[in-house]
Amino acid sequence: MAPVNIDPSAMTADLALQLLKDGNERFTSGLSANRDLLQKVKETKDGQKPFAAILSCMDSRAPAELIFDQGIGDIFNIRVAGNVISPYVLGSLEYAVAVAGSKLILVMGHTGCGAIKGACDDVKLGNLTDLLAQIKDSVTNEITETENRTGTNSIFVNKVSMLNVLHSVEQMMAQSEVIRSYVENGTIKIIPAMYDVSTGIVSFQHELQTA
Repeated sequence: MAPVNIDPSAMTADLALQLLKDGNERFTSGLSANRDLLQKVKETKDGQKPFAAILSCMDSRAPAELIFDQGIGDIFNIRVAGNVISPYVLGSLEYAVAVAGSKLILVMGHTGCGAIKGACDDVKLGNLTDLLAQIKDSVTNEITETENRTGTNSIFVNKVSMLNVLHSVEQMMAQSEVIRSYVENGTIKIIPAMYDVSTGIVSFQHELQTA
């Protein structure tokens, strides 16, 4: 199967989302596109036009290029434990949409997330302590699981992970005037998603609604 090549000038947020959905379907079907990666290195040596920026967790089981079946130069891949927001993450995403022209921001959590488990269990460890503190609101806001609200409860952990994705989207909109303006004028979309580490399937959640 050959990779899909689309003129960057024709790219839209909806098309970018469809490319990710199609890529994940290829990945989970075992039909990933055949790519000449060295040729792609040569083609992108003078510039890049990634159609999407993906903020995801650093988990080794969730490499964005692979699970979305994308090649060199196709997506920005921003990874940090717990897919949390920071000024550096926001700056990177602002570059993606305002300078490089990416049409979609995908914020992706995943099942069985170690960072989420750590936040649920109030882990303290060096600089990780402050990172996990960014997840604590999502732990508190998950109110459907009333028993065993710890990292050993996989259902609780995965529900917190989804809330944490939505929290990151909210923070992005609140803390970045650049990103907010691009969403509000329809230039880009922000989409929350969850990756299942047991199946390879990405579930794309409701699109962010703006007033």
